Amino acid sequence: MDDSEIIELFYARSEQAIAELSDKYGHICIKTAENILKNHPDAEECVNDAYLGVWNTVPPQRPKPLLTYLCRIVRNIAINKYHSNTAKKRNSYYDAALSELYDTVTDGRTAEDELETNELSRVIDAFLATLNKESRVMFVRRYWHSDSVKDIAARMGISPHAATIRLSRIRTKFKNYLDEHGEKI
Repeated sequence: MDDSEIIELFYARSEQAIAELSDKYGHICIKTAENILKNHPDAEECVNDAYLGVWNTVPPQRPKPLLTYLCRIVRNIAINKYHSNTAKKRNSYYDAALSELYDTVTDGRTAEDELETNELSRVIDAFLATLNKESRVMFVRRYWHSDSVKDIAARMGISPHAATIRLSRIRTKFKNYLDEHGEKI
């Protein structure tokens, strides 16, 4: 079933919409939440909460693309759950990915001081458009889906060391892009 048909099921308030959404995108959502939480039961809970979130927002929303909309909800719920679970401890997998990008974007200042969320999203989209497909995939897999370097290396058919170097170079390009386009942000 394609996305527009699933959205029409939501507009008709058919519970089949959630089943179709789960069948089509459930595995991607679980993987995204697990990459952040490193806990399958918590990931499943986040995905179920995301389905409810989609149910409550469609209608009036008519998201395009549906997968991006759903993954954003899953990711936000998983991040909130992560913060709740780790209020007094660190989760090295997710913290490592965030700290890599945080240092690139902020140079130690808070993101709110540097860029509004929508502006940062626009800048990241523009930066991603400058990268080749492989670099774009690596950036998104690491900093959106929170894939481990080992998983990215396996996906790309390279060694973990090579993946680490390439991610470092992509972050350097991103830093330079921010420096060049900073006055436009």
